[in-house]
Amino acid sequence: MEEFDKLVVSVSQLNNYVKGLFDQIPAFRNVYVSGEISNFTNHVKSGHFYFSLKDEKAVVKAVMFKTYASRMKFTPESGMQILVKARLSVFERDGVYQLYVEDMQPKGLGGLNLAYEQLKKKLEAEGLFEPARKKALPRYPQTVGVITSPTGAAIRDITNVLTRRYPIAAMRLEPVLVQGEGAPEQLCAALRRLNAEKSCDVIILGRGGGSIEDLWAFNSEALAREIAASDIPVISAVGHETDFTIADFAADMRAPTPSAAAELAVPNLSDVKAELAVKKAALGTALTNRLNRERLKLEQLKAKPCLRDVRFVIDENRMRIASLSDKLDHLFALSLQAQRTRLQGVSGKLDALSPLKVLSRGFSVVKKENKTVYTAAQLSEGDTVEMRFSSGAAEATITKTR
Repeated sequence: MEEFDKLVVSVSQLNNYVKGLFDQIPAFRNVYVSGEISNFTNHVKSGHFYFSLKDEKAVVKAVMFKTYASRMKFTPESGMQILVKARLSVFERDGVYQLYVEDMQPKGLGGLNLAYEQLKKKLEAEGLFEPARKKALPRYPQTVGVITSPTGAAIRDITNVLTRRYPIAAMRLEPVLVQGEGAPEQLCAALRRLNAEKSCDVIILGRGGGSIEDLWAFNSEALAREIAASDIPVISAVGHETDFTIADFAADMRAPTPSAAAELAVPNLSDVKAELAVKKAALGTALTNRLNRERLKLEQLKAKPCLRDVRFVIDENRMRIASLSDKLDHLFALSLQAQRTRLQGVSGKLDALSPLKVLSRGFSVVKKENKTVYTAAQLSEGDTVEMRFSSGAAEATITKTR
């Protein structure tokens, strides 16, 4: 240290030296630290997490690079109490020591459980689980689509139930991985394929029981959205009755087990036959009652006189025709009398206005060259005129006018 005291070093050299000291301490390579997240930043472009860990007395900076952050099942948030596994070192540029986090777990709740609750809350807020958007299951499906592992117990249980309850329905299996890497993608692809081909009437999506890690493929956000977008009704049957996954909430119906899903998907053929027998009997009774009513109507019609003797119908029509004829004669007489009265009134008016009436009182009509003469000014001495009386006519020569 005495030699070092005599040296003059740059800031970067100093920070590099201190960093080397930190990196040489074995205990700093694997540090477990608990605290509360503050100033959390998810750097979208790089994929790194930047935050601080604090308690009531102190704060330490921390970073989680993309390599480790991409493995996280839940999303860290400011204010969350966590436990981290990290490497303690110095960030040379700023000259501060910080935690380089490799793993992170929420305190009091597992990471998978927290991720489950976060996703459930997010999708619920979007309305993805609303009962109003869920589709009804078909009553008598012709084909049941099943998305599950071809080697698991679930497919055997589903096949047994479908064969026993409703053997007339076909089953289409879409074999997929139900856990591990690539399982969510295969589940989504199978759902899209069945919808694109419209090859079934209802879909059972599921697997047998297991730990939360085993069932995690059914907590995929992509799968939940694919289920919600399906045009074909989806029954989710994941794990045992106490197991709940995001797929259960997104599906149109949740079944506690794969066997229960098969029972929900199809009716019991024996029950269907019994129901048909009851309806057949009811239909037969209704048909018999209808025939009896119609037969009674027919008997009542046969009892009518018009159907017993056709002459009754002829006589009835003759009487009706006679009545109509009398009524027509009466109406014609009334109409004729009204027209006669109207004609007399018009004739009286015309007679009163007739020129002959005037002539009969001693007046005459004088015409010159077949034109009526109204004043003496129209005549001259020597004119020949025609005088028309109420009876007869005469010619005269004008000798003088006044």
